[in-house]
Amino acid sequence: MDVREVPGVGEKTADRLAELDDPEAALEAGDVAAIARAPGISDGRAARIARAAIRHRHGDDGDFLATDRARELYRDALDLLQDRAVTDYAARRLETLYPSASESRIAEAREFTERAMARDPEPEVLEALAGVEPLEQPGDVRVRDRCLATSDAETYSAARDAIPELSVELVDDARAIAELARGYSTVVVLDEQFAGVEVEGDVRVEPRALDDPASIVPERTLAFFARNRGPLRAAAAVARAADLDAPLDPDGLDDALAQLNEDGTVAGDERLRKLTDAVDDLDAAVSMAESVANDRLREAIEDQDVTVEGADLLSLVERGAGVDSLLERELADEYAAAVDAARDHLVDALGLDDYADLARRAFGDEPTFPVEHDERAVSRLREELTAARDRRATARKRDLAADLADLREPANELVDDALELDVELAVARFTRDFDCTMPAFVEDGDGFTIEGGRSPLLDVPFDAVEPVDYGVAGVALLSGVNSGGKTSTLDLVGLVVILGQMGLPVPAESAELERFEALHYQAKSQGTLDAGAFEATLREFGDLVTGGDRRLVLVDELESITEPGASAVIIAGILEALAEGDSTAVFVSHLAAEIRAECAIDVTVDGIEAVGLADGELVVERSPRKDHLARSTPELIVEKLAQNGENGGERAFYDDLLAKFESEE
Repeated sequence: MDVREVPGVGEKTADRLAELDDPEAALEAGDVAAIARAPGISDGRAARIARAAIRHRHGDDGDFLATDRARELYRDALDLLQDRAVTDYAARRLETLYPSASESRIAEAREFTERAMARDPEPEVLEALAGVEPLEQPGDVRVRDRCLATSDAETYSAARDAIPELSVELVDDARAIAELARGYSTVVVLDEQFAGVEVEGDVRVEPRALDDPASIVPERTLAFFARNRGPLRAAAAVARAADLDAPLDPDGLDDALAQLNEDGTVAGDERLRKLTDAVDDLDAAVSMAESVANDRLREAIEDQDVTVEGADLLSLVERGAGVDSLLERELADEYAAAVDAARDHLVDALGLDDYADLARRAFGDEPTFPVEHDERAVSRLREELTAARDRRATARKRDLAADLADLREPANELVDDALELDVELAVARFTRDFDCTMPAFVEDGDGFTIEGGRSPLLDVPFDAVEPVDYGVAGVALLSGVNSGGKTSTLDLVGLVVILGQMGLPVPAESAELERFEALHYQAKSQGTLDAGAFEATLREFGDLVTGGDRRLVLVDELESITEPGASAVIIAGILEALAEGDSTAVFVSHLAAEIRAECAIDVTVDGIEAVGLADGELVVERSPRKDHLARSTPELIVEKLAQNGENGGERAFYDDLLAKFESEE
């Protein structure tokens, strides 16, 4: 599939998708996770692109939901599904499920659904899924202890693109490389012409370095795993809990991640830790060692009686001698002991025996008071420790990055599998929560048949919803008392058809459906329309009845758009036109008798029957009775009054009123 063929994908989006390893395959599969890896494309945008690609692949024009109310019902159905997703990704991914008129698309979605319905949404799996999210690609990695060097402008440009984490420097000769080596712990030279150059410092000539960036910048791999430690560990937990056929060993991934700190540094290397602590704590250790020496020397001076003969004092003064000479003459042993204590303290503080000799040089033998360190010796120690730390860190990073590099693609797959599992589990939970079953599409069928349907959209607990049986072939009027469930029955029919043509299970014991080309659901109008709005509504029905598609038309109390007498005539005409085509239609109306009288065809009238009143509340049989005009609420009240009349005259009045209702039927 050509990326640019997908509706809604412009040049900029196409260029971003082109950076994926296989954008055509991602679009062909509707793979939201893969599409979202393209730079600048969010999960939501990826879901829209995937849905457009699916429609394009199946030749689906996307016009199944033909009215605002139909689209609202789809949104309600989608919300029910998304409420059962744990991850934000799964909620977005579910948006690629939509009602379609395409037979191939419905079959494809049903195959996914049947696989999903077999899943078991166990609590430990759902708990583990809470930590899974799409993996991030760190774009903020910068490495300052290494650089790349080249004398070629073209190589310079290629290096900046291939390894943006490092500085790239242009050099002319070995002298320039030597200068770089003084500022960086490692210089990687990309030109073979410098092979054999001898300069002080860690200089490597690697002409093929750009072919393997991870070996030069192991931080790239480590940053990816460090940034995504949480989702990766959660995905590993999902794989274990759900017993997935994982692309890698989840326990092995956990072990590898345990070697990595959150900041991308290597964990668990005691030698590296000691070197790092030694560099970080060197100044403090030197300062403390000075304090140890001076405290001991001060105590020695305070405790010692120093006697200087007059001739000796005169001699010392004449030579310009100060306290240092006095220390050397009178407290030589004490001074040596104090300096030894300082040296021992510094060596112990660093905790690195192989640097003991270098550390001891931080304090010289020449007596001074107060005792002070040798700055040049400390600087040399710092340089040696820093270089050793960086070498050790780089070597460990390379080793760990080499181990993790092979896990990167399987790790992506592991997370993708966990996220896709969440999508399937959302469908499984929807199926269980609403006692759903897969509907049957009848190839030569006409209309719909629903057995034991219960709408999850009602404002009552689902367990309290009364089941409804209803089916229509052709056109029908649905009558019934106010608040008897006519609109909720219409919603149930619309919901079952939408879910069925999404390829999903429906909340019913069983359902047989015709594969409709479009759903037109006209919601109840709020009051009589003005002339302009009335004309626009009639135009909509004019377009509807002239089409030849197999449509499902659901209309709720169209009579409210104008006067009752005119409404009956208009609705009768619409039903006659729809009956001539391939449409299935259900019109809810309080004017069923009047409309039937106006129709030139034998229109079916079904009724949601109120069987009586109990404590002022209607008692209703929710499943519509076929070929039955339901009684109105006023008739039921009159009947109750006739039965309970207190005297003969009163009962006669109510009986006469009741007879008028019966004569209208």
